[in-house]
Amino acid sequence: MSYKVKLNIFEGPLDLLLFLIKREKIDIYDIPIAKIAAQYLEYIELMKLLDLEIAGEYLVVAATLMQIKSKMLLPKSEEEEEEEEGEDPREELVRRLLEYKKYKDAADRLREMHDEHKGVFLREGTGGKERIMPDDGAEYFEASLFDLIIAFRKVLKEVPKDVFHRVVRNKFTVGDKIHQIYHLLAQSARIYFLSLFEKAQDKDEAIVIFLAVLELIKMREILVAQRQLYGEIEIIRNPEVVKKSS
Repeated sequence: MSYKVKLNIFEGPLDLLLFLIKREKIDIYDIPIAKIAAQYLEYIELMKLLDLEIAGEYLVVAATLMQIKSKMLLPKSEEEEEEEEGEDPREELVRRLLEYKKYKDAADRLREMHDEHKGVFLREGTGGKERIMPDDGAEYFEASLFDLIIAFRKVLKEVPKDVFHRVVRNKFTVGDKIHQIYHLLAQSARIYFLSLFEKAQDKDEAIVIFLAVLELIKMREILVAQRQLYGEIEIIRNPEVVKKSS
């Protein structure tokens, strides 16, 4: 694809690891490296498929995960076991995650205090997510980029293979899909993220729809939210933008 997305909503590789750990309800001190490494690599492949720019740090962490996995899987001699008794190959990664989480939580709290004083949204940190309260008073949790990628992975798995691989060249543009989403939001206050893909004719159209959603987030035209943590994603017009245009 020729459309490259550069977004300031991107989170880093440690954010992705923390997201996976929270979503799978894993003890951060006892990470199942094989499972987390497999999920982490799947995310990177999806980001490549979507033409999303991947910072080098993602690949460094991927290599680190694979190295730890190898150390934990390889059989050790009696001498090596004696030398490394008490050492855990995951120890350094856990230390980095805990240190990063500490600073991230502090930054999130500062942002929450700032937003509360602005009086635009009511936001409170909950499980690493923010609460969003649109004008209708319904409470939502803000969905992350990783939540969107999980939902899109579901789209890729459910589209029938004969439809998914149909070749339709240069038929869809991100601009076209942005206008379609605007039209849907003009008819309904909120729409389900997965519903955008129900009529997708092929893989390229599904990718363009996803990129259009990311572009609207970047433009701050929409909010992506969930009624419960890690629940189904809904798309809502940004109340800030609605107020300015009214």
